Amino acid sequence: MSTLTPPRSDADPFADDVLEHPEPLHHELRKAGPVVHLTRYGVHALARHAEVHTALTDWQHFESGAGVGLSDFRHEKPWRSPSLLLEADPPHHDAPRRVLSELLAPPALRRLREQWYEAAESLVDEVLSAGAECDAVTALAQAFPLRVFPDAVGLGPDGREHLLPYGNMAFNAFGPVNHLVEADGPRRAELSAWVDSRCTREALADDGFGARIWAAADRGDLTHAQAPLVVRSLLTAGVDTTVHGLGAALHAFATHPDQWQQLCKKPELARTAFDEAVRWASPVQTFFRTATADVEIGGTLLPAGTKILMFLGSANRDPDRWDDPDRFDLTRDPSGHVGFGMGIHQCVGQHVARLEAEALLTALARRVHRIEPAGPARRHLNNTLRAWHSLPVRLHTTAQ
Repeated sequence: MSTLTPPRSDADPFADDVLEHPEPLHHELRKAGPVVHLTRYGVHALARHAEVHTALTDWQHFESGAGVGLSDFRHEKPWRSPSLLLEADPPHHDAPRRVLSELLAPPALRRLREQWYEAAESLVDEVLSAGAECDAVTALAQAFPLRVFPDAVGLGPDGREHLLPYGNMAFNAFGPVNHLVEADGPRRAELSAWVDSRCTREALADDGFGARIWAAADRGDLTHAQAPLVVRSLLTAGVDTTVHGLGAALHAFATHPDQWQQLCKKPELARTAFDEAVRWASPVQTFFRTATADVEIGGTLLPAGTKILMFLGSANRDPDRWDDPDRFDLTRDPSGHVGFGMGIHQCVGQHVARLEAEALLTALARRVHRIEPAGPARRHLNNTLRAWHSLPVRLHTTAQ
């Protein structure tokens, strides 16, 4: 079978202007073809939903073990021990995934539901009592996950301010060594040492996710060497992605007041709203895979060892998959989006993120009649994450 020669592009997906506004590049790549050769980094790009979905679900041909960033672990030493969840394939991936999947499954989260709903109501009360205007990033999107998730893991109170900078550093490292990575350099040792110290059995409360991971090691479901790395996976990916997903949802509602009214009328749409925000804004924009053998995708033969850059954000706005994809719409069924990944490496903590979002959005919908912008929003740039630095909003309560 003859294969296509992919079109070439010298675009830099990690340039500041693209990180700020990725949609023009996404449109260009989708229009160019199912596979595009990015000459600047010598990688092949997938920007359409069909090909991204294929690469995510075919771990046998598109491996994660060589690194899910630009760095190739077969030839380069990673800056930290690879993640047993993100950067490993079967069989090494199986036991950690199985343990976390059981710990973070919806039935296991039921005990947290009432507690997190109460915490969300309390936070909304605090924010509203301080006045109508706030920064939705710091006051809500960051504050709520940092209030409930570290407790659920079993972290002590000290040093939690390191969680977001550490996650930001880890996701920056999936891109090239640009000014964003260099800016993280001075704190890399400090942040890594703090996170590693929080993953030990002794540092964790007896009743949290972390202690249960260590208990799984005691049962032989994991090795004791794997246990701290699995705890680290929770601390790396369990905060930033939820924060940015909530930020995306709050920005969506501030700029789509009709959709906020829909949620106020039907608070049971909170989970759908969060998934639609993840589709629409894709907090995780990109991930890499590596071809394990010569493999054909989209009519193009990719040689073994090829690094493949998957544009999750582009796939989630592919007009061949979604009607009117640039519209944020609560009547849409967003299932099938790849914002949480897909296949065996799909985000294991997605149910945790959904429960956090459901609790916070429901609490807001009960009290806030309208969310409107109160100033210019500012992006926070990261090589992998689509994030807001600041979202000034005015919250109008139902009493107004």
